[in-house]
Amino acid sequence: MSQHTLPKLHNAMWPGLVGKGDGPDQEPAISLEQMLDWTAAANVNGRKFDGIDYFLFHPHTDPNASDDELFRIADLIASKGFSVGSLVAPVWPGTVGDSAMGDDAAQQKFLDAVKVACRIAGIFNRHGVRKYGVIRIDSAEFGVSKWRENAKANTSRIADTFKKAAKIAADHGERLAAEGEICWAGMHSWRDMLNLLEEVGMPESLGFQADLAHTYLYLLGYNAPEHALVKEGYSEADFWAAYEQMTDKLRPWTIDFHVAQNDGHVHGAGSHDKTGKHCPADDPNGKLDIVKCAGYWLKDGAKRGIQHICWDGCMFPNATLAKPETWNTILSTMIKVQNAHGWN
Repeated sequence: MSQHTLPKLHNAMWPGLVGKGDGPDQEPAISLEQMLDWTAAANVNGRKFDGIDYFLFHPHTDPNASDDELFRIADLIASKGFSVGSLVAPVWPGTVGDSAMGDDAAQQKFLDAVKVACRIAGIFNRHGVRKYGVIRIDSAEFGVSKWRENAKANTSRIADTFKKAAKIAADHGERLAAEGEICWAGMHSWRDMLNLLEEVGMPESLGFQADLAHTYLYLLGYNAPEHALVKEGYSEADFWAAYEQMTDKLRPWTIDFHVAQNDGHVHGAGSHDKTGKHCPADDPNGKLDIVKCAGYWLKDGAKRGIQHICWDGCMFPNATLAKPETWNTILSTMIKVQNAHGWN
């Protein structure tokens, strides 16, 4: 049995929020306290989660919370035995931010959201509950139709916003990770994601967040058929050849990593556009050998500053989140990833 201590094993708090709400057909949001309790209860042969990744918006966090309130949240998280790792900046329209592809007013809102995240990161760092992790962003432009109207100019606009955001993060001692996901304009295929990262060209301050569920749809070319690397009915050999091709391009940029499962379908809930469907770790319809796939992304992870990995079960039904076995199965899978690909 491997005795690797890194990367640390984190659970995400946003499955309690993303796609939840009080609209028609929506399930209510789950409180931070409940998400922490479920995470803390997970136990596999005495092993527990090491920490959490955290979403910086209501109802879990007021982005304008006072220092005292943020210290109280940090105390609560620490009281469960957890560290905080990566933080999700509230970059979307309707939160603090707005589209990274938008006009000057929208761009300023996006940058304000990054400043909010850097402020909260600094408070958690001072508290001591956070010693590693990045700040996650995306283009905050839902869907690709508007982007396609002038792809080159729109990618350049997103890159300009990201460069300014990366400078803000660097000034605060933070790094940004752009999450590759088929619903974000300019980031909706592996090739477009790579183009954007290269146009920003600030690898020390802005890198890539790889999620196993989302990057699987990159292979299929779901929102960019011209960039598909496998065709329907692909063989196992086809899959691994394509997977290696994709990860060889994006891995050098990867500074944050989400363990996840996907059944090849897309899913949307509430205001969240259709994107990679996260499935339970042991979903019989899951298309991914999670442990093997993770190795492609985590190779040389220590050299890129990765100190933790996070499970992402975004948009799971509340009933699934409430089951202890959901979290024990996830934790067991995370331990297998750490054993196979970890380091000390």
